[in-house]
Amino acid sequence: MTRIRRLTRLDRLHDRVAALDDDAAYYAALGAAVAERRVALALSQKELAGLCATSQPAIARLEAGAQAPRVDTLRRIAHALDCELELGLRPRTKGANG
Repeated sequence: MTRIRRLTRLDRLHDRVAALDDDAAYYAALGAAVAERRVALALSQKELAGLCATSQPAIARLEAGAQAPRVDTLRRIAHALDCELELGLRPRTKGANG
């Protein structure tokens, strides 16, 4: 394998690891927001889990940022916490029409 080819593979691997770091930070921030709102409403993890048809360990994992939550789960949690869930796509770069 040539040196250029090896660098390309390493660069791709580095990009994947960096993306995982970004994901981890995003899920941690999301989990912190859920925990903050839950505490503000004086709900336990078990009570929140009961309101959104999931388990207490699932709420704990979400709040810890340990796993990516499913959108349907986030919708139920947002409803239980009397919040609006905002999801959207925004281009990172300008396209031909931007």
